[in-house]
Amino acid sequence: MDVRQLEYFLAIVDSGGFNRAAAALYVSQPSLSQAMQALERDLGSDLFHRIGRRAVLTEAGTALIEPARAAVRSLELARASVGTVSTLQGGALDIAAMPSQAVQPLSGLIQRFAARYPDVVVRIRAAFTPRDVVELVRTGACELGVVATPGALAERGVVTHRTWEQRFVLVTPPDGPFPAGVPVNCAALSGHRLIVGQRGTGMRMFVDGLRHQGIEFGIAVESEHRVSILPLVLDGVGFAVVTEAWRELAERAGAWVLDLEPRAALHVALVSRTAELTPAARACLEVAATL
Repeated sequence: MDVRQLEYFLAIVDSGGFNRAAAALYVSQPSLSQAMQALERDLGSDLFHRIGRRAVLTEAGTALIEPARAAVRSLELARASVGTVSTLQGGALDIAAMPSQAVQPLSGLIQRFAARYPDVVVRIRAAFTPRDVVELVRTGACELGVVATPGALAERGVVTHRTWEQRFVLVTPPDGPFPAGVPVNCAALSGHRLIVGQRGTGMRMFVDGLRHQGIEFGIAVESEHRVSILPLVLDGVGFAVVTEAWRELAERAGAWVLDLEPRAALHVALVSRTAELTPAARACLEVAATL
């Protein structure tokens, strides 16, 4: 077994198949298949069920993911600790983030980090729920993560660093029923139609909580794609309850952003894996401490 084989294995897992992995790795598909066959012989177990063009993980393959990521990350750490990368004149940093928090605070953090370390490539991985973020960080797929939860983060296997608070706000078209600049009581949402995120997100949990309080509203759209929210609001499909991370972007697009009363907020945390971090990850944490 060698690290190259593990990198190939993880590429197949992350891309969902041999052909896509080969394209991402810039290797031929036969070479990739031969490397996996050699790894399977060494381990004495099949890692994938080959179903047509699909590659479905076996139990052995699933068990290999976490140690494989740990091994690859350890090698990256060794590489990053020497040469030009140790002075942050190269290398990459993987960060997992939920959609709203990828707008803010992550974009502001990356702006400052990139200004200091322009040669480091930042790679953002999408995660839709707090559990998704934590899993990407805990297993080593990403070194850092930005996670949002209704209360303090209680997940094990990650280290919490910088924290923020993001208030919930209401986004409406400019011709909506609520006056600009005046906070909206949550009870006033009764009878209106909302655009919501999928279950498991902080935004959806807040909206579901309103319904449990007896506030009756309709759901116009349930979307996993946050980029669709503002166009749908501006087209009059419904209102959206989001975090204030969206405030500047929504106002530039022409929407009205109104505070909600009583005040409620998400707790946002920057987390890292518990293992030793690369110089790029440590530098990013230092930048985050200044925000």
